[in-house]
Amino acid sequence: MIEVIFLIVLAIVWMIFASVQDLRYREVANWLNFSLIVFALGFRFFWSLFSEQGFMFFYQGLIGFAIFLALGNLFYYLRLFAGGDAKLMIALGAVLPFSENFYFNLRIFAWFLVIFLFVGAVYGLIWSLVLCLRHFNNFKKEFSKLFDKNKKFVYWVLVFGLFLMILGFIDFLFFWFGILVFILPYFYLYAKAVDECCMIKEVEVGKLVEGDWLYKNLKIGNAVVKAKWDGLNKKEIEILKKNKKNVLVRQGIAFVPVFLIAFLIFVYLFFNGFI
Repeated sequence: MIEVIFLIVLAIVWMIFASVQDLRYREVANWLNFSLIVFALGFRFFWSLFSEQGFMFFYQGLIGFAIFLALGNLFYYLRLFAGGDAKLMIALGAVLPFSENFYFNLRIFAWFLVIFLFVGAVYGLIWSLVLCLRHFNNFKKEFSKLFDKNKKFVYWVLVFGLFLMILGFIDFLFFWFGILVFILPYFYLYAKAVDECCMIKEVEVGKLVEGDWLYKNLKIGNAVVKAKWDGLNKKEIEILKKNKKNVLVRQGIAFVPVFLIAFLIFVYLFFNGFI
């Protein structure tokens, strides 16, 4: 159990530093995520050298790393994660296998992901509400504009939602599904309005860093600097510095604290026998 406690403390310390960095600069340095992988796997290797069970503790770390490598890349290419978030998810894969039993570790992974997704949803909602209230007038205008633009689609979805709720007299499951469908277009318009009016910021080109997201494509001479999911690279930043004073960038929310909160909840449940 000492080895598990060490990995937990290691991950918590690293995630505290990563959370502070993300909150301050909206980015997490690669060395921070990569060093967590190296320390976690390195500790597992040296612990296994003197363990009576052999290298199973190390092998489980490698398996966890491989599984979360796939998950991190999946979330990244589905555009649910930025690069730093994906790398931290991958790093946690080297930490989370607490057992030498593969099937128990799968249970651990599943619990952590459920907790993480729940915390992420609540955190994202709270953060967006704060942004909405801080920019309420702009939000109201943007929401009205989006609603008018998508009015026909919204009405058809609402009609379908009402139809499903009526089917609730046959099976109550239809009623709850209908409520979900009914609120879905409003939630989408809300999220889109927050993104458009609260997450766009004008930044001096001298303050741009790799990974910053342009709000829209910029044509500079015959070249186009594209607004892409990977963000700006060094070459594109140099081009902008030579031709622009300010650009609009899309800022994401500081999401790394979700990892820390979810991990702390997970650890509490683990040591209290709920997992």
